[in-house]
Amino acid sequence: MDLQTLKERIAAVQSKREYLLNLLEQPNLGILRVDVNQALEELDELIEEFSRTIPQTGNN
Repeated sequence: MDLQTLKERIAAVQSKREYLLNLLEQPNLGILRVDVNQALEELDELIEEFSRTIPQTGNN
């Protein structure tokens, strides 16, 4: 997989973060709230690790 494809896939994953945040606001989420919180934490870790490994520049 080339670097550009990897960047595009990470960007797609990042775009899902907002959906998880909105889902977390649902009052009837119940026990699934734990799973959504875990998904957000893991997503944030993935994004942070990617940013440390491959610093983003103005040139994509």
